[in-house]
Amino acid sequence: MIRQSRGRSTRSIYLVLACLSLTLHLLLAVFCLSILQTACILPDSSTSSSAKTETLQRQSLSHSSSSSAASSSHKQPTVPQKAEHYQLTAKASHPKDSFNDATEKKLIGAGKVIQKVKGHSKLEALFKHPLYNLERPELQEDDWLLRVQPNEQAKDSGSEDDTFNGDSEWESTSEEKGYDKVNWTSDVETHPPWLRFHLGITRWELYNRKDPNLAKLTHYLATQRILGAVQKPGGTQLKLLMSFPNYGQALLKPMKQARDAETDVNLFYFSDFERHNAEIAAFHLDRLLGFNRIPPVVGRLINVTTEVREITTDHRLSRTFFTSPAGNICFYGQCEYYCSTEHPVCGTPHALEVSLATMLPDLTLAPRRSWRSPWRRAYSRTKLAKWEKDQTYCDTVKQTPPYSHGTRLVDLIDMTVLDFLMSNMDRHHYEMFEKFGNETFILHLDNGRGFGRHSQDEPTILAPLKQCCRIRRSTLLRLRLLSLPSFRLSDVMRESLLQDPLATVAPLLSEAHLSALDRRLAAILQVVRTCKEQHTDVIYDDLEGYDEDYDPQLH
Repeated sequence: MIRQSRGRSTRSIYLVLACLSLTLHLLLAVFCLSILQTACILPDSSTSSSAKTETLQRQSLSHSSSSSAASSSHKQPTVPQKAEHYQLTAKASHPKDSFNDATEKKLIGAGKVIQKVKGHSKLEALFKHPLYNLERPELQEDDWLLRVQPNEQAKDSGSEDDTFNGDSEWESTSEEKGYDKVNWTSDVETHPPWLRFHLGITRWELYNRKDPNLAKLTHYLATQRILGAVQKPGGTQLKLLMSFPNYGQALLKPMKQARDAETDVNLFYFSDFERHNAEIAAFHLDRLLGFNRIPPVVGRLINVTTEVREITTDHRLSRTFFTSPAGNICFYGQCEYYCSTEHPVCGTPHALEVSLATMLPDLTLAPRRSWRSPWRRAYSRTKLAKWEKDQTYCDTVKQTPPYSHGTRLVDLIDMTVLDFLMSNMDRHHYEMFEKFGNETFILHLDNGRGFGRHSQDEPTILAPLKQCCRIRRSTLLRLRLLSLPSFRLSDVMRESLLQDPLATVAPLLSEAHLSALDRRLAAILQVVRTCKEQHTDVIYDDLEGYDEDYDPQLH
């Protein structure tokens, strides 16, 4: 009897525990179901309206893109139809065994794939905006800087340097060791990226942002084996001309100071080091402003020993190499300023950060004309330039060719906007392609003295805008767009710089410099507002069929 009563009580306990377990499982299932139902709630009317707005914007973009494609359908097929995606790397070739662990980690890190920014991409949204997809004018034969001529035309013109036809091949005749044996024809697939870049330059821009060759070109600069290194003559600071096996070249500027080192406020504008990261950042900023007037620039880690010292044929350069007391390999070259043992360029011990800029076509093929800027500084410690003493100076400039007609004045003000944003005071001359005469854009070259100071702005850089009170409508609209929270300039700039290989080593611009971009952008827009209050003829209208009054993103 006792055993039977114990058995019944045990079964009762088991039954109660099973019921409790089942109840807990049911409660858990109801809880999970409620969470799933909450996640699947349909968007409200406000969300639906924003989705509709986005759909309309996409339709507008599609229409604009199709119009642009139709207008450029006649363009020379210098690039394949499908864009190939490349991984940017900055790995130094043939590293020495004496590389330390930290350097090797940097080299490995620089070779990793640049990850896409998580979440919403402001950069992608910016480049999808109609202001960055405007219909382009139809390009004529004379609008191309270089053209691949048929063989018969080449014979008639007596020029064979830049011509080849589809029936025959251009074969390299160089027997120098290390160069590739190349066979180029009129087929674009046989052209290296640097040649495609040269053939894609037009009267209106250096490159098309949507050109798939742009990614190939930057990848080429970041990874191509370096075959030769010589010092580039001229200039005030050290620059090297790097050669690649497929006859391409790039202009190298080395890292000479820490990225966060701010320029001394007591230095004159011509007494500062050029910065390699400023050249890189200037290219990205120029692209974000929609100018496309700076040749593509990328950052790279090179080996000072194997990629400069051991391969250079420049004896004057090779004599300047030495080993520092810290065991780093250094050199200083020969130039007008800062080329001495007191201002060396040093690896750590061999690795060196540099910027590599795409070279423009040779001057024998595409001559360039240099113009002195009307707002050139006096470059004197005691004298002031005329524009610094006369606030009506622009009235004289407006009456002086080539600023008296055409777009040269607003082209110069575009460059002023770029220089003020990056605080570049060293703009004494500018260049243009001679073939196009006055009807073309200004090349935004030599930006190494930008991004030196972030704690203060230099209002004198804006003198052309303040004194002339003229600005392109398209430039103004893009500036207004970049001032909005959804397209904030500092945010898109930060995201754009992540595409550079050196971004895996350290940020190319500090947060202080990025914040300064927003502050300076607001200052530019304030100058334009002041001009509008004082003058009626401020905007140079270069847009047709686009009205900002109907753009909800600008209001």
